[in-house]
Amino acid sequence: MAFQKTESSASLEVSLPHTAVTVAYIIIALKGSRCKQEPKWIHYHFGESGNYSLEVKTLSRSTQTVSCDLIINEDPINSYLPILFAFLVYMGILAIVIVGRLLMKIDPVRNWVCKKLNPRETDRLINSELGSPNRADSLSSDPSQHLWSAISRQRLRSLDTFRGLSLIIMVFVNYGGGKYWFFKHESWNGLTVADLVFPWFVFIMGTSVSLSLSSMLRWGSSKKKVLGKILWRSFLLILLGIIVVNPNYCLGPLSWDNLRIPGVLQRLGFAYLVVAALELLFTGAGAESVTEMPCPALQDILPYWPQWIFILTLEVIWLCLTFLLPVPGCPRGYLGPGGIGDFGKYPNCTGGAAGYIDRLLLGEKHIYQHPSSSVLYQTKMPYDPEGILGTINTIFMAFLGLQAGKIILLYKDQHKQIMSRFFIWSIVMGIISAALTKCSKDEGIIPVNKNLWSISYVTTMSCFAFILLLLIYYLVDVKRLWSGAPFFYPGMNSILVYIGHEVFENYFPFKWKMQDSQSHAEHLTQNLTATTLWVIISYVLYKRRIFWKI
Repeated sequence: MAFQKTESSASLEVSLPHTAVTVAYIIIALKGSRCKQEPKWIHYHFGESGNYSLEVKTLSRSTQTVSCDLIINEDPINSYLPILFAFLVYMGILAIVIVGRLLMKIDPVRNWVCKKLNPRETDRLINSELGSPNRADSLSSDPSQHLWSAISRQRLRSLDTFRGLSLIIMVFVNYGGGKYWFFKHESWNGLTVADLVFPWFVFIMGTSVSLSLSSMLRWGSSKKKVLGKILWRSFLLILLGIIVVNPNYCLGPLSWDNLRIPGVLQRLGFAYLVVAALELLFTGAGAESVTEMPCPALQDILPYWPQWIFILTLEVIWLCLTFLLPVPGCPRGYLGPGGIGDFGKYPNCTGGAAGYIDRLLLGEKHIYQHPSSSVLYQTKMPYDPEGILGTINTIFMAFLGLQAGKIILLYKDQHKQIMSRFFIWSIVMGIISAALTKCSKDEGIIPVNKNLWSISYVTTMSCFAFILLLLIYYLVDVKRLWSGAPFFYPGMNSILVYIGHEVFENYFPFKWKMQDSQSHAEHLTQNLTATTLWVIISYVLYKRRIFWKI
């Protein structure tokens, strides 16, 4: 901004370059030193990359009358056009796929296509997603093909679709999200698209735990053997997480001096360990078949009361540590970002108790050094959004996903019952969120905050997760109006896609040098290309039956 003043007029020049914020809303108050009138307020939406001049003239010195004229020197750009163009491109691809599926249902067209292809590929084409799913006689005579088809039919595609949808959005926002502000994590309180996906991934992990443990116990696996698998898988997740979040391993051995300990996979590993062990300890084979309960409305809760007591105890611990733990130099129960937030009263209190515990137990050099609050609030303290205290509420999120899995097992094939329970759970979580937040961003008792993984954040995300799972379950598994593609494929190879996108993030073709590093169009093209490549890779791996499970 530039401000120039003469005896009779003043001008304020505002130039907004390409930034992550698409539109700036600025309120300017003008008040002269000799003016006894109320300040003159100017409200204006400044567009991105625009150049503006504000000219202030004194019309009458006796009455101190002034006029304010806003002059547009350079028109702003419409930063949403790249999103519209990308949407039209993907809709065009979808239209081509739909038309292809419809054409393949016509016998002459299907026969012509089969003749043009290798005869060995004919059966595969007919049974592919562009072929007819109703021709039972077209299955290969290979017994493994029959087994694979049976397994695919029994598996709930909605769960893999949900997981894949969360993962693909996560990959897109991690790659930059086109440099749009709503595809970046919120600076502190509040939500953006980027803040939705990780808790959804945790949620569906809990759902899968319920189904997989039930299946293993039903097939005769001992609890001791299952526990060993749980411990091993948790260890691998934590180990892989430490390697992934410390990419300097390419430059040489990892140094303990600045090794970041927390991370996404580490938190997944701990949440999986607790929730899976809890389910294994208090659930036996066939426990989901219990139907006679004194209170039928709570039959997915009452049989598992020890688990609920454990989870509620964890939440009490979180509340006590968050609001009662003394933090040096900070008010008790502080939930703010520190820095210049709260008028700069508590600059070194970023995250309150959560940040203090991480710095005390892990050390400042072993946690995330550039939190999302550092730009807006100019925080200087390191803070890790995947820290120790927030892991408690991540476990709660996974447990709510576990609850969704129990509903699926309890009301097996009773679609209306399953969907009604999902809806009820969503309403309950939504009511709790409204009570905690007072339906506001900053005024509630416990604001929605992804950095803190506040309890209101978990209830809000689980409210959305139950509704989203309900919709996907209805479309994919009940009505079968949607196969789950393309999200189904990365959902079947989630660990490989997540680790792969982190490791190869800075390599071509996932990233290249851009001509204009401030352009939304170039960033969006690059980020969508990289994300689409991972969908294609997961599709190829699915067709070749290659899955990386740990």
